[in-house]
Amino acid sequence: MTKRIAVLGCGRIGATIARDLATDPEFNVSVFDASETNLAAIRQTAGIETQQADLSDVASLGKALEPFDVVAGALPSRLGFAALRRIAEMGKPCADISFMIEDPRQFDDIAKNSGATIVYDCGVAPGLANICIGRSHAELDELHDVAYYVGGLPWRRKWPFDYKAPFAPADVIEEYTRPARLIENGVVVVKPALSEAELLEFPEVGTLEGFNTDGLRSLLDTIPARNMREKTLRYPGHCELMRAFRAAGLFDDKPIRIGDADVRPIDLTSKLLAEQWRLECDEPEFTVLRVVVEGIYRGRCVRHTYDLFDETDMKTQTSSMARTTAFPCTIVARMLASGIMNEPGVHPPEWIGQQPDRFTQLNDELQRRGVQLCRNDADC
Repeated sequence: MTKRIAVLGCGRIGATIARDLATDPEFNVSVFDASETNLAAIRQTAGIETQQADLSDVASLGKALEPFDVVAGALPSRLGFAALRRIAEMGKPCADISFMIEDPRQFDDIAKNSGATIVYDCGVAPGLANICIGRSHAELDELHDVAYYVGGLPWRRKWPFDYKAPFAPADVIEEYTRPARLIENGVVVVKPALSEAELLEFPEVGTLEGFNTDGLRSLLDTIPARNMREKTLRYPGHCELMRAFRAAGLFDDKPIRIGDADVRPIDLTSKLLAEQWRLECDEPEFTVLRVVVEGIYRGRCVRHTYDLFDETDMKTQTSSMARTTAFPCTIVARMLASGIMNEPGVHPPEWIGQQPDRFTQLNDELQRRGVQLCRNDADC
């Protein structure tokens, strides 16, 4: 039986979600976006319908979603939260990557009452990182130390930033300013973003620098680890430059008076960096993820290391960040559409990792798309 799937958002990642789902003859895919430009670009793909819509209008969105069986959410964070609540109220299965600041688990009772199965943060990190940690949590008797490192970077380094952003500079800057929550000795602690920089070696790219950012999200209360942290990866030197920008006030959101105008420094900085950090459609880049989980299994200290490295697919002009973020979402959406995953409620991605069959299916589907997630087990 053909299933109708709605994709909310048609940016780089939303378009990649739609194209992947459209390869399945059992799906009729429709993409919703406010931008006619975005929709026109994907309209050439066979089997994809497009609908221009104001996705901030929750009432109209709900009406538009009524005929659909499954929803894949790829909205900006400022829109994702309200949309997800409406989806929960409607009882629609949903895989979402909107990375909203709010915790969507507050809709858990709504989803359970309506029968909706919702999995949020279905990207690469959060997303695949959580799923790996969830798998190790299910296998080990105790978790001692958990860490994951993730970054998307251009192959071509350009002074002074050595960085290009696959999304809006303002969203990147928020990673550099929002305090990072970690777990140390079983207690949640807060440290400045960009703190505790360390150098790590990756065989595909060499030396990268990891620093604290606030990416643990649901892991803070779903995974009982003694120590846990998340770090963003950049080329060495970028962290120190961003700390200097922050210290100079360039990321401040309090308006200052310049001539006859009140200007927020972060708005000006974001505007200036938009061109400097713009990733060209055909510019080669890569995404790297490393997850390290140490714990006890049958009285023995063991370490699980998960590694993912992915590059731009030059044939389809799809960035690695779009691939590694979109494909987990499309695989989960397929599980929802098939009924394999049908437990009502709002679930974080680590929930998938705790179920071995679903973890295996997800990893197999990633490999079929050319995304390799490898695991190595060793004694501590």
